[in-house]
Amino acid sequence: MKYESVIGLEVHAQLLTQSKIFCGCSTQFGQAPNYNTCAVCIGFPGVLPVLNKKVVEFAIRAGLATHCEITRSSRLARKNYFYPDLPKGYQISQYELPICANGYVDIDLDGTSKRVRLTRIHMEEDAGKNIHDGHGDSSLVDFNRAGVPLLEIVSEPDMRNPAEAGIYLRTLRAILQYLDICDGNMEQGSFRCDANISIRPQGTDALGTKVEIKNLNSFKAIEKALEYETARQMDTLSEGGKLIQETRLWDENKEQTRAMRSKESAHDYRYFPDPDLLPVVIDEKWIDEIHTSLPELPGTRRSRFLSQYALPLYDAELLTSRRDIADYFETAVTIYPNAKAISNWIMGELFRILKERKLDQQLYIKTWPVRAEYLAELVQLIDQDKISGKIAKMVFDALVDAERSPQTIVKEKGLEQVSDVARIETSIDQILAAYPKQIADYRGGNEKIFGFLVGQVMKSMQGKANPQKVNEILKAKLSCTIST
Repeated sequence: MKYESVIGLEVHAQLLTQSKIFCGCSTQFGQAPNYNTCAVCIGFPGVLPVLNKKVVEFAIRAGLATHCEITRSSRLARKNYFYPDLPKGYQISQYELPICANGYVDIDLDGTSKRVRLTRIHMEEDAGKNIHDGHGDSSLVDFNRAGVPLLEIVSEPDMRNPAEAGIYLRTLRAILQYLDICDGNMEQGSFRCDANISIRPQGTDALGTKVEIKNLNSFKAIEKALEYETARQMDTLSEGGKLIQETRLWDENKEQTRAMRSKESAHDYRYFPDPDLLPVVIDEKWIDEIHTSLPELPGTRRSRFLSQYALPLYDAELLTSRRDIADYFETAVTIYPNAKAISNWIMGELFRILKERKLDQQLYIKTWPVRAEYLAELVQLIDQDKISGKIAKMVFDALVDAERSPQTIVKEKGLEQVSDVARIETSIDQILAAYPKQIADYRGGNEKIFGFLVGQVMKSMQGKANPQKVNEILKAKLSCTIST
């Protein structure tokens, strides 16, 4: 029997607020353990939470960007469970009245659009972090993360394979980053995912037994875990076994899932409205103001880059994957409108520098190693035949952290391209005189010698000769030589 997988994802996105969701503690990552804590987020008896308005605003931004219905009056609830990283014994979340519902995210599958529906987006507080390694038989708990605001974004089971799940997650993360509400850093846990997967015979509609996979902290891990779990469930059913609803952990080292606990249902958490918090009532004017402030989102921007700049899909996808990169590209193209050439330089040399300096890990790059206007000027110099592509790479390296323009660097270093025919002919004549054997080989039909001779001419002119003119003049002279 042939099976298909049915996948739904629950994403937890930490929000980029200055303070936690119900208290004034900082959300800064990397502080000493239990430094960003107070009586509220530690869960002392008698304290009262106060909802951070910025969290509500960010939730509305996410909902509008993903085509959700915004609930005008939503409610915060207590979700009861007892883990050492949850000091109150309950988590403040949302249940029957989430702030956003019934949205969708469109993903691109090799040029074909697929819609992944969203069941809900709701606000909640994060739990602390258990630290199990390196302390003998003991585990430690760091409560810095407790109370950090989260959005839980729950999809419908609309994905049919691990690749689709990976594309959906990358698309969703890009949307949140464009909105400036989540940095999307999976290593630090600010963008996390639990995956729900079941399998069913192809051609049927009934859902199979659902398994939840936790401990997924990278796109690669998510895709591998889903691949493993799909195979495990298929093997179990093919051998006559029975699947049970459970939660499993992904073991990164062994690259396999393992049982963690039987899966809880909603009634196990005993949800009820939090008596310390009023309903969240949102007026139309605020929603309209937030809607007006939304940026152009990655999918819309990608489509515009394809039509306005005639870029290939690959270029458009890379350039719009981050808002800051797309902004940089458009700044450069506005100054000098050779979109494809500027795109090539960004995806090649600029990306190299960003990776080397780990600037690509920042949410939004404000200070670029090479100014957008300087990159535009560099491309213009190439198009004007003032410098060659090889020289341009030297100029680019000199532009990194420089306060001088490409034109200034070219003049200071004497790098301007030589297009004077007489000078190029003189150099070519010298090379032809120096390599009679190679010319004889070329006469004998070894066309690869031509590239060698071009290289020697460029070397003799310190890479400054116009390559096109070198090729034209050298071909003409060799033709004369052969004819003679």
